[in-house]
This record gives sequence, structure tokens and C-alpha cells, in this order.
Amino acid sequence: MRRFRPYVRSLLGLAAIVLLTIGPATAEQIVVSNYAIAANGMPYAIAMKQGFFQQEGADVTGILSSNGGGTTVRNLLEGDLAYGEVDLAGTVLAIQQGAPLKIISDNVLTVAEFVWAVPPGSPIKTVQDFRGQKIGYTNPRSTSQALDVLLLQTAGMTPKDAELVRVGGFGEQIVALNLGSINVATLADPVWSQNSAKLRPIVRAADVLPPLCNVIGVTTAKAAAARGDFLRAVLRGRRKAVKFMYAHPDDAAAIVADTYRLDPAVARHAIEDLVAKSASNTPYWGTGRFDFAGMDRMIAAQKIVGALSGEIDWSKLVDPQFLPDDQKPAR
Repeated sequence: MRRFRPYVRSLLGLAAIVLLTIGPATAEQIVVSNYAIAANGMPYAIAMKQGFFQQEGADVTGILSSNGGGTTVRNLLEGDLAYGEVDLAGTVLAIQQGAPLKIISDNVLTVAEFVWAVPPGSPIKTVQDFRGQKIGYTNPRSTSQALDVLLLQTAGMTPKDAELVRVGGFGEQIVALNLGSINVATLADPVWSQNSAKLRPIVRAADVLPPLCNVIGVTTAKAAAARGDFLRAVLRGRRKAVKFMYAHPDDAAAIVADTYRLDPAVARHAIEDLVAKSASNTPYWGTGRFDFAGMDRMIAAQKIVGALSGEIDWSKLVDPQFLPDDQKPAR
């Protein structure tokens, strides 16, 4: 038996090498900004739980989360990943700076997750009452800052008519509101739903602002050339998840509550808010089809706060070939 041991060891070593080689080739990660934190990523929780990616031919075994556009872009490029979901402005800025990226889907079509809220006893009743008040936002050049400016414009005001206060996060705005450091909090789900019982909403973004592109699907030039089948499968799997959320909001809420570690009632509140019709009748979670008008509006809003500059030519940034035929732009 001893004379066979070297051969046995060799065979075991060869088997280990084969297994290690097969594993990474079949398993795949994608990256989604604020996954398991913000509402934009909820369809991915559904797709993972329901097996929609695998059903469509994409063996997505894990989702990386990040805290924003720049980090997501770095994870996408440095991690040699094929797909990411990123905010529009962060992606456009990265492309302007030379990043080899392509926009392949329009994923969240509105900013309906945003709500402006005050403590129950506040004298503020309408947006007109924001004049002279301290309004919170997360960070400079953020979506929340841009939306504060747009909201004031709907009431005939400019940022000079109020005081926009950098707070650093949505949870931090709850603290600042309780301390009196700000008078109005600019909140997004699920933070809004977690605190809705203790606050009074003044206005929902979906009721006063037009559709604004929120986040998009992105790939690298390398993956666009070599991973087309995978990208098509990811987009089909996400589309299935979006349809599931609108058709089965209670079941979707249970999955989101588990993935996001939320109270089930909070998850239901968030999803019910987001599947509700907006003033424009535009859905929150899109199925991939591009709304170029909404993309233009978000770019204009980001230019207001200095996040972007220059002219944007979507024909050079967008590659719709990976979308299902019924979701591709009309020629």
C-alpha cells in the first residue's frame, strides 16, 4: 500500500486544484450601493431569496454593499466584478474622469423614498414654512442636498431662503432633529419608516418632484465585451424581482425584513410607500428601461450642487444591448 500513497496524494491534490478552479468560475458577486441599507437595493434581496438570478442563468452567490457611488465604482473596477448598481451622478463623474464604465439599465426611476419630516409639535405645516428654517441633508453634493434645493424651488425659494445643514447621514438627522440642531429632516426609507411613528411628514418627494433617475445598472468595458450572457441574466433576474415586489408586497416585505434586519412592520411600511402611485404615475423600481428625461433631470439637479459639470451625451455613456428586447430604447 505504501507504494501507492504518492499517487493517492497526487490525485487528491489534483482534485483540490480542480475544485478550486471550478468554484470561482461558477460563483459570482455583484456590488450594489447601500445594499441591505437603502431602498434601492431591495429587489436584489428578493432575487437572491427567490433564486431569480440562478433561474435566469447568473450564479450570483453574494452581493457586496458599499456606502456610495465612488466606493461602488472602486469595488466594481478593483474587484474585477461584472455588474454594479450605482447612483447616476457618481457613475457619470467616474466616466468623465476616465473610468471604463457603461450604463446598462435604469433601475430606480424616482426619489420616492425621500420624505421631509418634523417633530409632531413643530409649527412647520407646509413647504412654504421652510423659509428661514434649518433643513438637514447628508453630505455635500449628495442627492439629499440636491433634493432640498429642488424642493425649495417648487415653493418659489432658493437655498438662501433657508439654511441647509450638513448632518452626515439619515440616522444622524433624526438625532439632530431631536436635539434641535435642524428643524426639518430630509429622510429616506427605510430610516423614514423606522421613525415615522415619532415624526410628522410635511411632504413626500413623489408628490411634488418629477421623476428623477436614482440609481442605474453599470458594467465595465471589459465585462461588456466578455460577459454579455451574465449581464443579461442579472438584468432579467432583477426584473423578475421587481415584478414580484409589485405583485406580492407582503411577501417581499418579509424577505426584505430578514435581509435588512428590519422589523417586519417597518419593511411593509417602506414597501407600501414605494409601490404606491406617485404624482407622475412613475414606478419607483424600474425594470431596466431608460427614462432619459429623468436622467437629464437628475444631472441638472446634481449640477446645481456642484457634483457635476459639462454636457452629457447619453449615446456615449449608455449601452442598452443587455436589456430584454421589450425594454430597449426605441430606435
